[in-house]
Amino acid sequence: MSAILAANPVSSSRVWSLAERERLAELGLIADPGEAALRFTLSECERLEEHGFLNGERYELIHGEIVTMPPPNEPHNCGCALVLAALQLAFGTGYYVRGQSSLELGADEVPIPDAAVVPGRPRDYATRPNTALLIVEVSDSTYVYDITEKAELYATAGIADYWILDLNARRLVVLRDPAPLPDGGVGYRTHLFRYANETINPLALQSAAVAVNDLLP
Repeated sequence: MSAILAANPVSSSRVWSLAERERLAELGLIADPGEAALRFTLSECERLEEHGFLNGERYELIHGEIVTMPPPNEPHNCGCALVLAALQLAFGTGYYVRGQSSLELGADEVPIPDAAVVPGRPRDYATRPNTALLIVEVSDSTYVYDITEKAELYATAGIADYWILDLNARRLVVLRDPAPLPDGGVGYRTHLFRYANETINPLALQSAAVAVNDLLP
């Protein structure tokens, strides 16, 4: 079982049928139809879509694995809407708050965070951004995944400010100071916790204050 599957039973690596695997081998996208875990780059995913694979599927590319994303529930939808509104208000003009839009953090790393703040305006981004000033994930059933797999991914990409809105604990978890870990990999050295009636200042715009109450459904 992959680390993704173990950490988050809600999201899972895409299951490929034998017929699909054989077709992938014919197209030269995999070497062996019997491979246990199939991994792809972004350009290969684009080829998959060209050949009729993945059409209409909601997925992220994490460590080369195509990870299917479940339909969001209403608390998650509400949290996402509140986060986007609060961040746009806090950052104002000169910043673009992207909602559930992909980031190209590497050739085989294309996550879809619930919110990402990037400098500039929407017209500045004819292609996917490759970094962000702030990333926010809204977590209900995915907290373990968000604070492990996603945290390592974002820390490795150098994202300085990563927030997890933990709907179950009704708190905001703020991860900062990405750095190599003593036992290998990359993680965040600073973990802050903010609760209802508290505020947090984004690293990229410390004059702005975001109230946790404005984020929670």
